[in-house]
Amino acid sequence: MKKIGFLSFGHWSNAPYSATRSASDVLLQSIDLAVAAEELGADGAYFRVHHFARQLASPFPLLAAVGAKTSRIEIGTGVIDMRYENPFYMAEDAGAADLISGGRLQLGISRGSPEQVIEGWRHFGYAPAEGESEADMGRRHAQVFLDLLKGEGFARPNPRPMFPNPPGLLRLEPHSEGLRKRIWWGSASDATAVWAAQQGMNLQSSTLKADESGEPFHVQQARQIRLYREAWKEAGHDWQPRVSVSRSIFALMNDQDRDYFGRGDESDQIGEIDNMRAVFGRSYAAEPDKLIEQLRADEAIAEADTLLLTVPNQLGVDYNAHVLEAILTHVAPSLGWR
Repeated sequence: MKKIGFLSFGHWSNAPYSATRSASDVLLQSIDLAVAAEELGADGAYFRVHHFARQLASPFPLLAAVGAKTSRIEIGTGVIDMRYENPFYMAEDAGAADLISGGRLQLGISRGSPEQVIEGWRHFGYAPAEGESEADMGRRHAQVFLDLLKGEGFARPNPRPMFPNPPGLLRLEPHSEGLRKRIWWGSASDATAVWAAQQGMNLQSSTLKADESGEPFHVQQARQIRLYREAWKEAGHDWQPRVSVSRSIFALMNDQDRDYFGRGDESDQIGEIDNMRAVFGRSYAAEPDKLIEQLRADEAIAEADTLLLTVPNQLGVDYNAHVLEAILTHVAPSLGWR
């Protein structure tokens, strides 16, 4: 069995081809797609976070709304850029959204990806400390956030408060018990995957990775997952983590599918991101029988317990529900994922 969810980048564009012409369209359709995915039997609804872009940004209002409209599906991010975040305010928002959903939040966080503007986190009021890189700052914010989610008191109470206080030091409220174990780190390298394991976070490995060996993407990613699990065991955590990978996978069921995705590139791509040589995983698009054989050879999917299907959100809710249903019905059972 494998958990299968979708990952939406939340694009909108006022263009004739786009079913999402505005931010309102994206937000409302994201809720509708999560509801549809739950009805189809999918396990997760995940959303990207990008600032200064015509994409989904502040995630917690959307996560709370999805939580209120659904009852079973996991709700998550992939990923929140911690360079932009106040860990204290984020802990309150996350606690509230998790309580609204009944404990279904799965928050992916990371040091972030290249953004639309130069040093955008400075506009949010953050800057690296002396001798610290922006990546270091993101990891520092993450560690503070993780500590706050433990729910331990740390703030000295006012001796003359407006409302009565419980005894001892105070914690942030609302606190959601168990959320700390549902935080994921989005990792693009072997070293950061090991770091995530040491910190006690689940692992999100995306459709790109630092090219550290020149091998095919799925081979490098599978090794990354194994290194993560080894580091987890060495760290001595008393619970079992989860690992997700993201893929663009399309079962070609009809002429519309073939028009959209039938001529995709079936090879990995090499590029540069943040001055790092990166390997970008291939997309999969084929008739179900052929698709099953291709996916069976993907070592990283085999290693992961959770698969996030990246969806073309600008094609609308109905089409994306069709994409998910095709995978869940015609592909996943033959691979033992269902």
